[in-house]
Amino acid sequence: MSAALTAVPDHVILLETRALGFYRQDEPVFASLNFRLRAGELGLIEGDNGSGKTTLMRILAGLLHVDEGELYWRGQPLQREHCLGEVLFLGHQLGLKADLSPSENLQVAVGLHGYRAQTTLSAALAEVGLSGYEDEPVRRLSAGQKKRAALARLVLLPAKLWLLDEPYANLDRTGIALVNRLLEEHLARDGAALVTSHGTVSFHGGEPQRIRMHA
Repeated sequence: MSAALTAVPDHVILLETRALGFYRQDEPVFASLNFRLRAGELGLIEGDNGSGKTTLMRILAGLLHVDEGELYWRGQPLQREHCLGEVLFLGHQLGLKADLSPSENLQVAVGLHGYRAQTTLSAALAEVGLSGYEDEPVRRLSAGQKKRAALARLVLLPAKLWLLDEPYANLDRTGIALVNRLLEEHLARDGAALVTSHGTVSFHGGEPQRIRMHA
């Protein structure tokens, strides 16, 4: 499996997979996955349910081990400790403490990874539409508001690569437009992102690289 690549200098290749494969009970979830993701590029991971999209995201986030093949970050074998703070994973589990407020959850994240330049915690929450809910316990928020609280980490933290597994889930039309705008701004800063989605992604920042999953 491979994807068409645009002519960009090799030194801005952030992530590369070479013949990557993962097995579950000796059966391939996916195999021979080859792609490169460059600074300023969006990758759209496509595949049927069970094709390994979430598994791939968890591997790239360092939560699962690779069964076969090679994985590189900035030209070196990817090791989680070497890219901490540079890779941000937003999955089905949003990583929010239910008894903490959005502000408190973000303070924990900032304590680990720091702020993006010229960004504040209150500004990040306002940008995702949570003004007035900053100090409300997360358990009292709606599903869409919880997703927005998680999205605020994208605004606030200085990660270079975003791994977004179904980022449009539980969002209304305004929330979907917010995700697209955040992606466009991130790519314009020479960030990169990988996105999975069951629906059609309407993205105005250019044609994404399409990465097709299959066993």
